Amino acid sequence: MVTPIGTPNITFFLLILCLPLHLISKKAKSMAEDLKQVADLIAANIISTQKEVLTSEECARYLGVSKSALYKWTMNRQIPHYKSPTGKLCFFNRAEVEAWMQSTRVATDNELEAQAQKLNKKGGKK
Repeated sequence: MVTPIGTPNITFFLLILCLPLHLISKKAKSMAEDLKQVADLIAANIISTQKEVLTSEECARYLGVSKSALYKWTMNRQIPHYKSPTGKLCFFNRAEVEAWMQSTRVATDNELEAQAQKLNKKGGKK
C-alpha cells in the first residue's frame, strides 16, 4: 500500500508498538508510548460504549464525573445501581444511567410561558 508523502505509515507504527523499547530511539519510544496510550483509550472507549453493564470507573468516565461524585450518588441512592453478590462492587446499567441523566429535564422559557398562560386561563392552580 502506498501512502502519500508526509502521511505516517500505519505499519511503521504497529512495528514500533511490537518492538522491545530498548531497541527504539528516544523519540520513537515517546511516539510508541503515546500511540499505545491512544490505542488503550480508544479500546476502552469502544468497550465502554458497547457494554450494557458498566463498572464504577466506566460509569464515572461515561458521565464525566469523578469516582468520588459517583460514590456519593450511590451512597445517597440518587443513581440506579447494582451491588455485586459480595456487596463490595457497584455496577450500572447503561440504559438506566441514560434514563437517570435525562430524568430532570429543565423546561424552556417558551414551555414555562405556555404553562403560565394555561394556569391564567384556568384561574390558577387548585
